[in-house]
Amino acid sequence: MEFGRVSQETLDSVDFKLPPDNAETLKLLQAHKRNVPTEIFIGCAKWGRKDWVGKIYPKGTKEGDFLNHYARHFNSIELNATFYRIPTFAQTNGWKSKVGKDFRFCPKFTDQISHIRRLKETQKQVDQFLEGISGFGDNLGPVFLMPHPGMGPKTIDTIEAFVKSLPKDIKLFIELRHAQWFADAEASKAVFSMLEENNVGTIITDASGRRDCVHMRLTTPEAFIRFVGNGLHPTDYMRVDDWVQRIKTWMENGAQAIYFFMHQHEEIHSPELCKYVIEQVNMHCHTNIPVPQFIGNDPLFV
Repeated sequence: MEFGRVSQETLDSVDFKLPPDNAETLKLLQAHKRNVPTEIFIGCAKWGRKDWVGKIYPKGTKEGDFLNHYARHFNSIELNATFYRIPTFAQTNGWKSKVGKDFRFCPKFTDQISHIRRLKETQKQVDQFLEGISGFGDNLGPVFLMPHPGMGPKTIDTIEAFVKSLPKDIKLFIELRHAQWFADAEASKAVFSMLEENNVGTIITDASGRRDCVHMRLTTPEAFIRFVGNGLHPTDYMRVDDWVQRIKTWMENGAQAIYFFMHQHEEIHSPELCKYVIEQVNMHCHTNIPVPQFIGNDPLFV
């Protein structure tokens, strides 16, 4: 992921500290508080990495078996592949057959819908997309939408019309990238209120060069975090530590589910940092998420 990338030389000057929660976030969480454990899903953005062979995939693993091995280490995947091509039912049903019953696929709406048509006159493509991802069955997690980055506050009616056109049983999260959503207080209040009214979650994207996207406003009692690391730079671990404490606070206040997906500008190191996230969440949030097991003698992987 290139979004929010800055030079290595400037990383130490970035203020990575998480902002305080929006006042509406804790109010919403407490209003939905239930006496049940928070579900936590942690994973990467893709599984098809040949450079993970000998790291988390045994040497000699064929590409067709990558997902089987990925699902032994992580309980979810942020499925960016569906942004570039609408999958077929047969494809998603085939992927489903390679994972356990508790694994979650979180597919991204295709660019034909979000970027090329910008959410207008999309019924044919939406129907095709929803038919395709239906093959995941009970393994389908949240579906997420990133409107074209050029879609700012003037397009709020278009976004709302699209949201309302979707089936109500789709768990939807939206990632906003146009800077005006965050720079304009009225626009920010309007869009987050609209999403909350429609039971649509907000994505928080933590990237070095776009700190405005770390808005800390939840609109449902569930959180979806896209974390963009910088090649295992020391600040990556400091940022994860901060996130773990925030996740703990949300859990204590009634969060029903947390989805945390790891990105790196060079994805080769995503499993290492993802492993660290899981270890820290287990330690501080009293969870028991299976920890990925690495292969080889490199000290990073044991």
